[in-house]
Amino acid sequence: MKKVPERRCVICYESKPKKDLIRIVKPKDEGVSVDLTGKKAGRGAYICNSLECLEKAEKSNRFAKVFETEVDKKIYLELRDLIGSK
Repeated sequence: MKKVPERRCVICYESKPKKDLIRIVKPKDEGVSVDLTGKKAGRGAYICNSLECLEKAEKSNRFAKVFETEVDKKIYLELRDLIGSK
């Protein structure tokens, strides 16, 4: 039986299968972006596919702390659209 890779949400710290989470990535030379493929190079962080975790992330500015850089508000809007459409 094949092992299912798990990742932990940076907001609620709950471990879930990797495919159930949304990956945010910060490559060395670019800004922070949403990685829908899960294969972009760079430092990654995962968030649950829930508005509750997204609101907590936005309120606490969690991605800026994780990536140690400024995170554009467009990222949060893009995540809100993604979560809302699922």
